[in-house]
Amino acid sequence: MMLDMDHRLMALLVLFWISESVRLVGGSSRCTGTLELKGEDEWRPVYSEQWALKDAADSVRLVDGTGLCSGRLEVKSNQSNQSNQRWSSVCEADFDQQDAEVVCRELGCGAPSVLQGALYGEVEAPVWTKEFQCGGHESALLDCRSSGSDRNTCSPGKAVGLTCSEPVRLVGGSSRCAGTLEVKHQKEWRPVYGDHWTLKGAIAVCRELDCGSAVSVKEKETSLRLYVWRVSEYCVKSVYVLKDCVRPGVSSNILEITCSDSVRLVNGTSLCSGRLEVKSNQSNQSNQRWSSVCEADFDQQDAEVVCRELGCGAPSVLQGALYGEVEAPVWTKEFQCGGHESALLDCRSSGSDRNTCSPGKAVGLTCSEPVRLVGGSSRCAGTLEVKHQNEWRPVYDTYKEWTLKEAAVFCRELNCGSAVSMGWRNESSDRPVWMMNSGCVGSGYALRDCVIPQFSFYFGVLTCSV
Repeated sequence: MMLDMDHRLMALLVLFWISESVRLVGGSSRCTGTLELKGEDEWRPVYSEQWALKDAADSVRLVDGTGLCSGRLEVKSNQSNQSNQRWSSVCEADFDQQDAEVVCRELGCGAPSVLQGALYGEVEAPVWTKEFQCGGHESALLDCRSSGSDRNTCSPGKAVGLTCSEPVRLVGGSSRCAGTLEVKHQKEWRPVYGDHWTLKGAIAVCRELDCGSAVSVKEKETSLRLYVWRVSEYCVKSVYVLKDCVRPGVSSNILEITCSDSVRLVNGTSLCSGRLEVKSNQSNQSNQRWSSVCEADFDQQDAEVVCRELGCGAPSVLQGALYGEVEAPVWTKEFQCGGHESALLDCRSSGSDRNTCSPGKAVGLTCSEPVRLVGGSSRCAGTLEVKHQNEWRPVYDTYKEWTLKEAAVFCRELNCGSAVSMGWRNESSDRPVWMMNSGCVGSGYALRDCVIPQFSFYFGVLTCSV
């Protein structure tokens, strides 16, 4: 009901804006302050707890991007004459890195990560006529000095496309790729709270931090109620980015996320499959890059280490070009793991270098799902359990909607033939379970992508054909 109310509110806002019955008051300009609507000849402030940044805007904007922190740069001209204002594209020749730093700061985003013409579409008329000459310290782009010469045209492919990094970090963990999730919003770092996050939501965080795959996500209860940023996983998984999804709140629960530091599987069907890539230059963050690995430099013991590092089951398939051809650059050393190491980069490596790799020889790896059936008459029957975050728990579905179609996913993973029956058993008291709804399990995601920690009386019992 609240969401429906907010959609109606947004529709009303559009209408009010057209009729000039909306205003921002008490801020440093006409574009900042308390939001008020005029109705029945009376101005009143607006309240809605469901609002996020995706519902707001100002005098600099990035359009056609994936969120508020990326897109083609547009600037509102004629600030002194409201009736003659318009949004103008900016030409690449009139904009540099220092200007980009100011824009990203003005939008409340992180530092600029990509500055490239036509990245988010061609030049849109009209075109900004001056060259920006920012020092990099200004709080707004229009506070910067500008050139005296005018530019009225801009070549195709030369409109400024800008991507600012997300103000996101993981703190208190063993590395910059693990710890409590924090987001900077309105110049304030706060921990994040979100109900029922799964690994699918954590993927966005790991990607933004240029870490590897998402390994785990869990809620941690603190002894105090904290000021937090509430972030919906549903919002993060959609077209928006983290900063677009932030709302203020208070909670004693916070999110902890672990990403793999230096390995990832890409172009696969889940977090546990794909073409192997390794991050080089661990000691120099500014010069790091992801490199493919050649099949000749990787074996079964190396694969066991990678699967363990990613929180997956044992390797089931190791085959070149299974998930795409070789991607440059190529890892230059041969891995020589014993199989017991906790991370691939802990393994010994050869002294010789390899700079090329034949087509079809990039390592493609599939790790098995950590699934088992216990307490039945065979390994293909019993209580269904999944291992996640190093813990085996039975599986639970709130609505008990699983059919033999969902059950077949587990039988196939266990190499146990077809699903014969799927049922639910209850106990006398709550116990920790992994909640996995049928929609996620049947959608092609890996099983561990669908896991949410929960307590329940109920858990699943499965029988497969042997």
